[in-house]
Amino acid sequence: MLLAIDTSAGTAVALVADDGRVLAERSTADTRRHAEVIGPFLAEVLAAEGSTPLTGVVTGIGPGPYTGLRVGIAAARAVAFARGIPLHAVPSHDAVALSLVEGGVAAGRFSIVTDARRREVAVTIYSAALPLPREIEPAHLVPRIDWVPEEGVAAYEVTEIPAAPLAHAALARMAAGVAPLSPRPLYLRQPDVTLSTPKRVS
Repeated sequence: MLLAIDTSAGTAVALVADDGRVLAERSTADTRRHAEVIGPFLAEVLAAEGSTPLTGVVTGIGPGPYTGLRVGIAAARAVAFARGIPLHAVPSHDAVALSLVEGGVAAGRFSIVTDARRREVAVTIYSAALPLPREIEPAHLVPRIDWVPEEGVAAYEVTEIPAAPLAHAALARMAAGVAPLSPRPLYLRQPDVTLSTPKRVS
C-alpha cells in the first residue's frame, strides 16, 4: 500500500493499494496553502490505513514552484523516515501522462502542460506507450504568450495533479524495473535568491 503526495500545483494526498485501488484521497486546487493543508490531509488519509501497513511513500517532484514542491517532498520524506519504508520519486507530469494513456485519452505524441507562474508554462512531451509513456522532450519553460502546441502533438493542460496517478506511476515504474529517481525537486528556473561571495577583509 502506497501513500502518494503531490504539491506541484495544489495539494493532493492519496492512499492506494498495490492493485491500484484508491482507498482514500484529499485534495485542493489552492496553490498557496500547501503548508496549511498537508498535515490535515495526511491525518485524514492515513486514518483509512486500517490493518494493512504502508509499504512505501510516493512524492511528486514537479516541475512546480519552489515552495510548494518543498512542502510535499518534505512531508513524504518525514513519513517514509518515521515508518522506515522506501520513498519513491515520480515526475508529476509522468503521472498525468500515464493516466491519459491508460485511459485511452492520449495517443501518439502528446504534451503535458502546467502553469509555472510568472506568465510561463511547463511543458513535457511524450510518446504514448505502456507500461510507461516515453519522454520525448523533458520538462521545459515556455512563455505562455508564445506557447502553441507543436504540429502533430496533442496538448493537455492540467491545473491539478491528483495523487493517485503518482502511486500508479510508481507501481508501473517498479514493475518495469525502472531505476529509482532521487526525491529532488524538479525546478525549471534559477532561484531568485543566491548566496553572495563573502568579501575579503583586508
